[in-house]
Amino acid sequence: MFATRTGNVSRNELSDFESINRNGKIAMKRDPGVQIAGGDICTIADDVLLTTARGQCIRFPVDDVRIFKGRDSTGVRGIRIEAGDHVISMALLRHVEASADERIAYLKMARAVAGDEVEENGNGNGEEEATQGAMLSQERYAEMGAAEQTILTVSSNGYGKRTSSFEYRITSRGGKGITAMAVNDRNGPLVASFPVENEDQIMLVTDGGQLIRCPVNDIRKAGRSTQGVIVLDTADDEHVVSVERISEEEETGET
Repeated sequence: MFATRTGNVSRNELSDFESINRNGKIAMKRDPGVQIAGGDICTIADDVLLTTARGQCIRFPVDDVRIFKGRDSTGVRGIRIEAGDHVISMALLRHVEASADERIAYLKMARAVAGDEVEENGNGNGEEEATQGAMLSQERYAEMGAAEQTILTVSSNGYGKRTSSFEYRITSRGGKGITAMAVNDRNGPLVASFPVENEDQIMLVTDGGQLIRCPVNDIRKAGRSTQGVIVLDTADDEHVVSVERISEEEETGET
């Protein structure tokens, strides 16, 4: 799966990339000036998460994008981009079948278990309202907990947050999306958004040559529409340009 900065996505068989020449092979046909924002190996058990610099995102199943024959297609629309915005990342999430009521009930129960440590914005789930008295069985709560992922989002001014994957509802591709993070003059445009594990560390690098490495668990959990907290205290003329996940396996040298 490939995604462009203008919001298009393309899906190909891996066999289309056999016998790569030394000077490479065209991965995806692009209109002049269009750049690729990301690419990854996917399966039909995945969802695609596209995030933009101005804080919009969309999540849709991989099989919403048909497999193209060959590599000469410009793809189809993954997210509708507003003027002045662009896609900054494409990530893959595990597809989980859960209704809106189930997702909201799970988030409510998870916050109660955590002692309300998650910072919320409004009802904590953006545009959706929780059904009064909605509850999950312990079996369903455990099942959803095992499938839950955490999305790390970081902005150019060094702000970041972690958010449950259940706050990112699954829709059809091609829409304008929902809020991934509140973007304003304080935190700046988004530069990264991808799933992380609790045991991971992340490394942030700025255009001024500064670097910080910190455990993911040091970054506060917050609702999808919040602004995040300072992860790296940047100077006024300095911006985060790269965020890299360091997994526990990479740290220990395991494969």
